[in-house]
Amino acid sequence: MQVAIVTGGSSGIGQSAAFELTKRGVGVILTYHGNAAGGLETAERIEKDGGTAVALRLDVSRSDTFDDFKTAVAQSLAERWNRTSFDFLVNNAGVGQQPVPFEETTEELFDQMLRIHLKGPYFLTQTLLPLLEDGGAIVNTSSSSALDNTKPEPGYSVYASMKGAQLVLTRYLAKEFSGRGIRVNAVAPGVTRTRLGDDAFSKYPELIPPLAARTALGRIGESDDIGKVIAFLLSPDAAWITAQTLEASGGYDL
Repeated sequence: MQVAIVTGGSSGIGQSAAFELTKRGVGVILTYHGNAAGGLETAERIEKDGGTAVALRLDVSRSDTFDDFKTAVAQSLAERWNRTSFDFLVNNAGVGQQPVPFEETTEELFDQMLRIHLKGPYFLTQTLLPLLEDGGAIVNTSSSSALDNTKPEPGYSVYASMKGAQLVLTRYLAKEFSGRGIRVNAVAPGVTRTRLGDDAFSKYPELIPPLAARTALGRIGESDDIGKVIAFLLSPDAAWITAQTLEASGGYDL
């Protein structure tokens, strides 16, 4: 059985990606940070539905914990799947950002976004690379805010900059890992209903209609929309795709 690691798998896009992968017969090691209950419940649901899953705690902003996480991954692979390696990595864990004008952006916010959205995925991938099978695949969850065709929204200079750096990293890793047959791609979601931003869409549903009106397909995205794209990029159907960023926004601002 193939096995995927999905960071930030306790809710939202990561959870949906985990569900989609298990539907395709892939075992999942999903991670959680602040939402332990969500992580464990996600793993339990996968098991109940006939799949295989393990939930492990991981703070992607703490690169000093990655060696211990690698040990936990190796132990889970051996005990749950009788394997010493895994096949797919989804660098999905992240946090949202409330809009902050450039002049008011603090170094603390900058460093937080850097650790979570760039330094974390960079060094987590480096740490786990020895366990990743040749011919495997990586998907980085970025954001349409980092794309050239997206109109910049004031207040998101830090978030969008880090997500843009993820896209550059995706291309360079695709080149460096190509000798091992490892594909590396990114998905760039548009406006998507998740728990990020302090669950803003649940608290402020009045935000949704104006955003849906700016989307060609007439609604905002759901986590399942993005989870399916991630599962596709990891699948054999995407075997000839690498170093690419796939926008999944429903035609936002088209």
